[in-house]
Amino acid sequence: MKNPKPKVLAFNSSPRKGKGNTALILDPFIEGMREDRAEVDLYYNYDLKISPCKGCFNCWLKKPGVCSQKDDMQWLLSKMRDADVIVYATPVYSYGMNAQMKNLIDRMIVLAKPFMEVSEGRSRHIVGAGDKIHKIVLVSNCGLWGLDSFDPLVVHMKKLCQEPPMEYAGALLRPHGEALRAMLDMGAPVKDIIEAAFDAGRQLIENGKMSQSTLDVISRNLLPVEVYVKMANEQFHRVMKKHKAKS
Repeated sequence: MKNPKPKVLAFNSSPRKGKGNTALILDPFIEGMREDRAEVDLYYNYDLKISPCKGCFNCWLKKPGVCSQKDDMQWLLSKMRDADVIVYATPVYSYGMNAQMKNLIDRMIVLAKPFMEVSEGRSRHIVGAGDKIHKIVLVSNCGLWGLDSFDPLVVHMKKLCQEPPMEYAGALLRPHGEALRAMLDMGAPVKDIIEAAFDAGRQLIENGKMSQSTLDVISRNLLPVEVYVKMANEQFHRVMKKHKAKS
């Protein structure tokens, strides 16, 4: 990156905020970026007051670039326009981003222009003169075992980077994330995943990209699917039995 001190804007939409499994990967990733002198602002979606988009198009037609709603998006939009990197960290809900992250992204329509162009045989909204082309990073955690559980979310994020054009810089994906937390608490040899998340942040700021080998470490299997499913089911039964005993 040309900027000697890139500006990074990170959003964590987990309802558990800094104590959730999404933060297990996001936090060291942020530390790695800061290690390489990036300025990082982290916000939890659950702490922000952001109303749903009304679909009124006032931000395009009446007052271009200005949303009619008065909430936290008023000051966030200036930070978004100024950011070199925007990080979207979300748990997987129903094979996609959760509602709090989708709500934020819907409100970002104000950053686009209503005018369109034809690019590679398809239509897309144009980027305004002088507007930054941000690097976009996805960080996500999933309770299901397989890496394919992230496929719809990754496709969605890549598609978003086309409207208006942004640079998709890659994804830090952690399947069977609950197992990672449990294994860390047990002292199992899984710290390489946390270290890889840190390295990914450092690489992004230093080189403008993250190596696929580093991202693969973050997503690596921790245990066979049959073992994970058995452990997860046993845990659910224990918790349900505990709650039933209290009722």
